[in-house]
Amino acid sequence: MVTLITLSYGGVVMDVPRATTGYVGRRRESSAVRAALRPGCLVTLTGPGGVGKTRLATAVASQACREFADGVVFVDLTELGDGALLPDLVATRLGLHNRMGQPDAVVTALRERALLLVLDNCEHVVDAAAAFAAAVLAACPRVAILATSRQTLGAAGEQVLRVPPLAVPADDVAASPDALLRYDAVALLVQRACAVLPDFELTAENSAAVLDICRHLDGLPLAIELAAARLRSLSPHQIADRLTRRLPALAAAPRTAPERQRTLRATIDWSFALCSPAEQTLWLRASVFAGSFDLSAAERVCAGPDLPVDDVLDTVEGLIDKSVLIREDHGDIVRYRMLETLREHGRELLDASGDRARVRRLHRDWIDELTAAADANWAGNEQVGWITRLRREQANLRAALDWSISEPGEAGAALRIASRLDEYWMFFGHSVECRQWLERALAATPDDHPDRPRALAVCALHAVWHLDLDAAELLLADAEPAAADDELFGAFLTYVRALAAQIRTDTRAADLAGEAAAVFRAHGDVRRELHPLWIHGVSTGYRKGDVAEGRRSLRRMLDLCVSHGETRYRAMAQFGLAYLEVERGDVLVAEDLARQSLRSLVGIGEGSGTAYLLDALAWIADRKGEHERAAVLFGAAARVWAAIGSAPEIAVSGPHRAHKADTMAALGAERFARAHAEGRAMGADEVARFALGETEPPTDAWPGVLTRRQWEIAGLVAAGMSNRHIATRLVISQRTADTHVQNILNKLGLHNRAQIAVWFTETANAQSTADQKPQRWAAGKSATRPGVGGA
Repeated sequence: MVTLITLSYGGVVMDVPRATTGYVGRRRESSAVRAALRPGCLVTLTGPGGVGKTRLATAVASQACREFADGVVFVDLTELGDGALLPDLVATRLGLHNRMGQPDAVVTALRERALLLVLDNCEHVVDAAAAFAAAVLAACPRVAILATSRQTLGAAGEQVLRVPPLAVPADDVAASPDALLRYDAVALLVQRACAVLPDFELTAENSAAVLDICRHLDGLPLAIELAAARLRSLSPHQIADRLTRRLPALAAAPRTAPERQRTLRATIDWSFALCSPAEQTLWLRASVFAGSFDLSAAERVCAGPDLPVDDVLDTVEGLIDKSVLIREDHGDIVRYRMLETLREHGRELLDASGDRARVRRLHRDWIDELTAAADANWAGNEQVGWITRLRREQANLRAALDWSISEPGEAGAALRIASRLDEYWMFFGHSVECRQWLERALAATPDDHPDRPRALAVCALHAVWHLDLDAAELLLADAEPAAADDELFGAFLTYVRALAAQIRTDTRAADLAGEAAAVFRAHGDVRRELHPLWIHGVSTGYRKGDVAEGRRSLRRMLDLCVSHGETRYRAMAQFGLAYLEVERGDVLVAEDLARQSLRSLVGIGEGSGTAYLLDALAWIADRKGEHERAAVLFGAAARVWAAIGSAPEIAVSGPHRAHKADTMAALGAERFARAHAEGRAMGADEVARFALGETEPPTDAWPGVLTRRQWEIAGLVAAGMSNRHIATRLVISQRTADTHVQNILNKLGLHNRAQIAVWFTETANAQSTADQKPQRWAAGKSATRPGVGGA
């Protein structure tokens, strides 16, 4: 069973997979990996499937969290069918929005971070992984990359560590049970045996059989786990006997494969043979899933005359018992995952059965139905739930699109699927990817396909979001003939042109948006009316100066969202109203609206809206005279803008520039730069609390909290010195310097070096002006003591 554990250091939240059964051995290998992992380095763990590369990487990642100020981010690449999407997947794991579809956007976001990036299972996208790693390490000196792959990446400077099988006693060793447990292979088998038989013990009676099992399986962890799962129904002696008789025959071919690879293949064949017919059927069919899947998906894709729907759950449980499927808990949902080695085995057998195309089509049809249901219910009370589900199924969505485009005669389904949910693709960081899917599908379908016009229009919408306005107009022109007999489709084209006009700051944006909104309203299409209302409200109220008319459009948008339970556009409406109020009306009303909007987005992790709102709250702080708070918020917004590959100048250039200039003038360049850097250094949760006014400074954060040496080191950190330079300056080891810096962070309740620098500077200043009360923590609140940028 696997759970996703959330670890947080330095403000970065990351999901690191960890087996709840614990980790056995590998002390020497773990030490070697940790010794090799240094900022600016690429370390690749290589070895055959099933040798334990991923388990070693996750163990090292969990141990290394405290060694990197911004933590560890774990990225599983098994779900990728196209290496070109690797940067987007990394961006998603980082909580970023890679709008440019290239490594550049992720590299830009990583440039300021000190973290460990784990790229797991690179072998099927090895060229893309190597190129991405090279790009990151060339520009991000504080990032280390740990990769796992069956082959080396071949990147410059790569350090390759081969992961061996677990230690097994030599053939001439006959040790006592206690002595055998010192060998990792035996310890793993016993641990897994206890998981299925809690009263299992390694005894003098069964130790020889256990030793035979480990030797037969060459110490391969996956093979040992598969064998241990059989102890529920067989004794160690029976398993050893079956392995003795069966493995040589199973491993006889192909002789060209390495011995351990043949052993693993033979063990998997043996495990498959011991499954019931229903379990074998589910194993084959479940191999079409990418990433993980839930029970309803298994019932839709895997059931058939030979596997009734009502039997799927019991069959899934059987495969979990046999360690073929791994259970994963995602909140209140249980999902299942198959290890890549076992998935490959299932796919090979599915191909050989001649049933592959049918099962892949069932998988695609399930995604087709899922996206159709999400699209139909998007603007409603279940929107957040659909967002969560679509994110979980992103890998399966990619697999369905890829198969549909690659399979002759099926590309029309890809047009249909990718044309849906344009808001999901746009707002949650997959806009570039959707455009790529649409372009591939359009190239694979005839010009007269009925789904082409809609696909062209949605592709144009994504092109506008990427500021590729000329390409967007060409796509709209191709789609235009279909609008002659379809007023709603014509309104959609007008809406896309309105968005393009707004981005160009063209005064026609308001009129075009108003025209589109009126058509959608006349047809009762609430969902499609919402974004044109926003464009009309903001363009009319700010660009044209008609605040009353702008408020009316945005208020209607907000009312529609509230009455229908729509979340994302509700936040946009509140932002739009705040936008008008901060510039033309009541700043306190603006602050309340902006905070309401931000609060609604916090739970769904939407990037572009968060950036707009942080920027707006910075304008508000400037209007209220809270200039240091404004600078921190500008810094926090800048980090998000950089992460999503966009900039505030695109849509809100006027207020952004004006308020930023006011803030800089009030603080002076040096103070502004310090506070701005503090905001950029904040983690997502910390930023949200600060922006919502929920953060208070730590109490009693005075120099006396630190030792004399720690105060000295804090000053050197504030001066911009690295731990290595500090160690040289003070004639101490770098490890001692590392420890001092970590102790400073712990004592002050801080998360990173940038916050130490800000704290030190302000605390030093406060010693001469103890009554200084910087207004940074919450609107209307002042710190009574020098503070830091986080709780």
